[in-house]
Amino acid sequence: MTSPCDLTATEARALIGAKRLSPVELTESCIARAEAVDHAINAFAARDFDRALKTARQQEEAVMGGEPLGALHGLPLGVKDMVETAGLRTTYGSLAYKDNVPENDERLTAVLREAGANVLAKTNNPEWSAGANTRNAVYGATGNPFDPSRSAAGSSGGSAAALACGMVPIATGSDTGGSLRNPAAYCGVVGFRPTPGLIPSERRGMAWLQLATLGPMARTVADAGLLLSVMMGEDSRDPLSGIAAGEMPEDYATPATLDLSSLRVALTPDFGFTPTESIVRDAFGEKTGLFRSVFAVADDTHPDCEGADEAFEVLRAVGFLGPHRRLLEESPELVGPNVRANVEEGLTYSAADVARGLELQTAMYRRWQGFFEEYDIILSPAVTVSPRSWRELYPKEIDGQPTRTYFHWLALAYASTLPGHPSLSLPVGVDSQGMPFGLQIVGRRGGDAEVLAVAAALEAHLAGDARTARPAPDLAALEAAPALSTYEGFMSFD
Repeated sequence: MTSPCDLTATEARALIGAKRLSPVELTESCIARAEAVDHAINAFAARDFDRALKTARQQEEAVMGGEPLGALHGLPLGVKDMVETAGLRTTYGSLAYKDNVPENDERLTAVLREAGANVLAKTNNPEWSAGANTRNAVYGATGNPFDPSRSAAGSSGGSAAALACGMVPIATGSDTGGSLRNPAAYCGVVGFRPTPGLIPSERRGMAWLQLATLGPMARTVADAGLLLSVMMGEDSRDPLSGIAAGEMPEDYATPATLDLSSLRVALTPDFGFTPTESIVRDAFGEKTGLFRSVFAVADDTHPDCEGADEAFEVLRAVGFLGPHRRLLEESPELVGPNVRANVEEGLTYSAADVARGLELQTAMYRRWQGFFEEYDIILSPAVTVSPRSWRELYPKEIDGQPTRTYFHWLALAYASTLPGHPSLSLPVGVDSQGMPFGLQIVGRRGGDAEVLAVAAALEAHLAGDARTARPAPDLAALEAAPALSTYEGFMSFD
């Protein structure tokens, strides 16, 4: 019998609205699942179980009283520990903020609560979301639900791991170089990086730099679309806000029905420049070989990404230098290696270097727009390597070749970050190591609804084949596993 916590968000919300599932029952089920397995993966950071149960009882009264219900009414929610939550510890994974309890919700938390989402816990992330291995010196490491000794990736690793295990049906994430897509791929869930501006944020310190964006995470495409429909909007405090002007949340809440045979698709394992591991290349070839014939056109090609590494390295460093330089100067003992590396790198760049980075990004953007005149969608792997040990701060080599930086292994993701195109990671079976494989679906800039529609159609097409269906972790094995906190190196930066 399916536990309430294993229902999809859309299923659970429909049952709540029909008075066939109590918000209390759902919340209690999610809490029970967390208490059963989270010791093995450490996905949850600060917990708010007592307040969540109180809220669930109030939500049940609203249902039984026939009151109007929000789109997310009664759904337990995981909130990434980068997002501020009133009365609930928000640390950003930083020792400098280990005791920080915000007085107010930021916009994202507020609109999700208004829609009826019930904050169950904060989810773990690396310090200031720097790096794609979820480890910090406040809450420790997060393990992969399919093998807790391996990384759940990041930076939204806690959200992805919690979703995979049924600890929550929906969760928030954010993405600069794949922080939504990487953990979704590693944990067998859906992570969607929207076009920057679709989801406003009043807290981005360098708001004109479009690399970072908030986004939804869930177990299914429909659930991600439902969450996105609430997260999106307009806010004058974010200068990029407004890309959704004139569009309705309903366009995203239920992905449109789409005929896959109408699509012109480009397939690439590496965008011509990423250091993709042979395990990942093989999985990509095998998986897409099972369904590429369904498209009208399926060409092995990619847009020109010349200068991508250089542009991302410079602009990422600038993005970290602004908000984190002072902390490094005043309290260096409270700053971990990834943040330190970005700030120190940023200090080496001149104005000419930054100008060149922006020029490279602009040139790449324009080449991508020309490419999308010929193709509707790009398919690639979501991450360059199969999950490795979380003790490895980052892959220093891939198939014997050294990586350029601690984030070079994220190049498949930042390829689409630079031109600002919406990108979704869809779970498609497992690789030869038995670990989840994520397929990246990249669409036109502003074509977020189309990306969701393509992903939903592919999800349905692939669900009936064990080789391509969404995998699920062994919950019984996780229940019996030792606590991740007993592993050597659990509570550290590196």
